Amino acid sequence: MLTVDFSRFPLAPGDRVLDLGCGAGRHAFECYRRGAQVVALDQNGEEIREVAKWFAAMKEAGEAPEGATATAMEGDALALPFPDESFDVVIISEVMEHIPDDKGVLAEMVRVLKPGGRIAITVPRYGPEKVCWALSDEYHEVEGGHIRIYKADELLAKIREAGLKPYGTHHAHALHSPYWWLKCAFGVDNDKALPVRAYHKLLVWDIMKKPLATRVAEQALNPLIGKSFVAYATKPHLPRVDAK
Repeated sequence: MLTVDFSRFPLAPGDRVLDLGCGAGRHAFECYRRGAQVVALDQNGEEIREVAKWFAAMKEAGEAPEGATATAMEGDALALPFPDESFDVVIISEVMEHIPDDKGVLAEMVRVLKPGGRIAITVPRYGPEKVCWALSDEYHEVEGGHIRIYKADELLAKIREAGLKPYGTHHAHALHSPYWWLKCAFGVDNDKALPVRAYHKLLVWDIMKKPLATRVAEQALNPLIGKSFVAYATKPHLPRVDAK
């Protein structure tokens, strides 16, 4: 289940991509399939080991084109172990709401992004996220949980302040908002509640079968209750200074 829309965020074969806070690796895997040179980075060592196993399995199965590469590594988003201007593309999906120093993370992403490079940022959307917080303290008051809710204008202002130029936004995963509202209402860790189990089965069916009816419904509902807000931006080229 991808949050970044690659029709709005195109990749070229050979692009060097950083998936920052990659989690289980969903965007990193897609970039690898598209022929990129991918670095998937996360502070969670257990998840990184799983991502590395999947990269190896994808290579063995021939799922990535020739020339594509994939590396999984542990790292700190506030101190990236890469030189300046070393990536064509940076993706950070559902991560910034967890990090106290979000401006510091933005600064690091801008540092490692090449001029002319592209960045995709996704965060939980303000409205649906406010409902979750209202229904459950447990949803966000946990170690490593969500510490802020972004308004779209606030996130875009921070992106511009970091030196990036936004060029597009959209919302995603409308069908997932009711699921999380149910989870918050019945208990975040209570997967046995009948409404939660029933809706989860619906989501799994939707992800596996991709029926037209739910695709159309989600597209129509995304502007209203899309669970994620997605912003795309570029790093401008600096004006050339002619030598005197």
